Amino acid sequence: MPKKILIVDDEPLIVKGLKYSLEQDGYATDSAQDGEEAVTKFFAGQYDLVLLDVMLPKIEGMEVCQRIRERSNVPIIMLTAKGDDMDKILGLEYGADDYMTKPFNILEVKARIKTIFRRTAMSQRESSQRIITVRDMQMNMNNRSVTIAGKEVNLTAKEFDLLQLFITNRGKVFSRESLLETIWKYDYLGDLRTVDVHIRRLREKIEKMPSQPEYIFTKWGVGYYFTDKD
Repeated sequence: MPKKILIVDDEPLIVKGLKYSLEQDGYATDSAQDGEEAVTKFFAGQYDLVLLDVMLPKIEGMEVCQRIRERSNVPIIMLTAKGDDMDKILGLEYGADDYMTKPFNILEVKARIKTIFRRTAMSQRESSQRIITVRDMQMNMNNRSVTIAGKEVNLTAKEFDLLQLFITNRGKVFSRESLLETIWKYDYLGDLRTVDVHIRRLREKIEKMPSQPEYIFTKWGVGYYFTDKD
């Protein structure tokens, strides 16, 4: 399915030129001639990118950008006849991903669009790689959630950090001292029972039988380690 771009500009010739050129490159396009129409169309449809003019009737471009950004991360490229740096700064602060000043070269517009789509695809790949599955356990690094057999497990922040450290370093044995330094972010040579308590609580939440763990094991006299081997 082709990427769909919403072109928002009150100058018909600019819209016509952008639509023609982008469709020649295989993109699907739609257009709006004022800010009100842009907001209505955006939230009623599915778009992969928005080309948004700053100077628009009814609702100005900056506000359109802000409204979109409140509910969506769809890339936005701002278009304006102004060359003022303050406009550029405001556009980026309102959530725009890029900024171009009119008159612009259509080849540069298409190059910017390709760059943004390439960056978005890379980000999506990285996000998918941040979901780790071990047997029936799924750990999502993006929203810091853990599910086992499809049921969410309620972990505290420190429990999640411990599990993340273990699951991304499978087989590595961590001493209590190193866990305190890594998870609690400081050197701590006092009561090491803090680690033991957190490990016990973590086991109670993720192990079927905490006394016979399947994931977090104890290396007696050394520390703890994670394995997904039977």
